[in-house]
Amino acid sequence: WAPAAELLRADGRDRERRSTLTAELGTLAAEEDGWLLAWEAARPDDPDAAVVRAQSTVRLAWDLRGARQARYTSREQFEGFGRMLSAAREEIARAAELNPEDPTPYVVEIWVALGLGCSHAEMDELWERITSRDPYHYGAHYAALQYWCAKWRGSKELAFDFARRAAERAPVGSLLTVLPLIARFEHDETTDVAADSTPEMLHLVDAGLADAAACAASDPDHPGLAQLRHLLAYYLHLQDRHEAALEQFRLVDGHVDALPWNYRGEDAAAYYCRVRNETVRMVAEAV
Repeated sequence: WAPAAELLRADGRDRERRSTLTAELGTLAAEEDGWLLAWEAARPDDPDAAVVRAQSTVRLAWDLRGARQARYTSREQFEGFGRMLSAAREEIARAAELNPEDPTPYVVEIWVALGLGCSHAEMDELWERITSRDPYHYGAHYAALQYWCAKWRGSKELAFDFARRAAERAPVGSLLTVLPLIARFEHDETTDVAADSTPEMLHLVDAGLADAAACAASDPDHPGLAQLRHLLAYYLHLQDRHEAALEQFRLVDGHVDALPWNYRGEDAAAYYCRVRNETVRMVAEAV
């Protein structure tokens, strides 16, 4: 547990990396938590151990539920899911009490709010706790957008409104231009590729390119940069802007655990390779 504790301590002031690392450690603890139990025994009131525990319980809850749609999820799965999320709320509250300035426990709580179906008013209160601590937290915005999507607790209109307002308010380099692209992808119900090349979509992609360039110059290891680049590559390809798409593919080649590819499940890598290879072919044919 000591290396994990040191990693979180070292990244303590970088809230984006802290949240990302907490999520990764929570995933590990959900699989086997002996090392976390030892950490908690050695340092009973360590806020870092507390937030990892909360994250691991949330991850366990979602693992119990499974990734399938509600109609394919059993009553037993839903009951276990609810119990684990309720337990996580107590752990989140403890982690927040131990480190009041840290937004990470509240970021974790978004996934509880989404799973338990918390009201919009409750979500607004939670959002205020997060943004008062870190107004442009990438991971928080990503999670909150999922809450506002039609497939969870919001609607297409609410998701687009949240994404647009967040992107407009954020400074260039924050990567929050990814939000309108995610909202578009999550609610895309048409097979008409022309819908991805409207003036509005061209503007959104161009804004994303500027955002990615600014982030790469100031914080090239930002945890959210690869996600934005993947969506840029995808939409640039659909817009027949193949050279620009290829540049984004070059910058993320080998990393496919991101939208839009990971929504294809076991076919994620194959889908990524197909679109990338088609992009390469189109660039070569244009020479």
